[in-house]
Amino acid sequence: MILLTKKNKRLLFILLIPVLIALSLFLPFKKALVFEYQNTGILLAYLPLGRMDTFKMKYTHSIHLSIVVESYKITKNNQIKQYELMYEDFAIGMPANSEEGEVFEEKDGKYFIKNMKRSFPSFDLRVGKVKANHTLIYKYKEYPLSSSITPGTSVHVEVKKINLVQLMKGVDILES
Repeated sequence: MILLTKKNKRLLFILLIPVLIALSLFLPFKKALVFEYQNTGILLAYLPLGRMDTFKMKYTHSIHLSIVVESYKITKNNQIKQYELMYEDFAIGMPANSEEGEVFEEKDGKYFIKNMKRSFPSFDLRVGKVKANHTLIYKYKEYPLSSSITPGTSVHVEVKKINLVQLMKGVDILES
């Protein structure tokens, strides 16, 4: 058995302090929807998440200039699952009907595809420069991405845990 002297205990304590500081700064602990600069992993912005959160992405379609809303939920294994799509026009780039197991509805001049089960680990997005006005909807509040991310920027979006340094470097979308 090794007995630590008072001097050795102090030295051990002094050596542990930088380790504890490093762990508190760099150990990922906060689950977030992160927006990283494409292909670099550089965090631009994040949305702090709870256990089973949902969010929506709203934008103006570039061709027919009508509103599109994509609804997502975060799964237990941190996948992004699209469960609904709302759009106003059948023009180019929009589906004409639902796929197997999905439900297509028309209501008040809007088209919905519900019961979607499309899961993916991430998606890429170019924040609209002119008309798209990509907007994150979270807990019924709207957050234009252009407030946090420079329009025209290509971003990679995924769910991951981030550390204290990343929290300080990135922009909390809820606070922008």
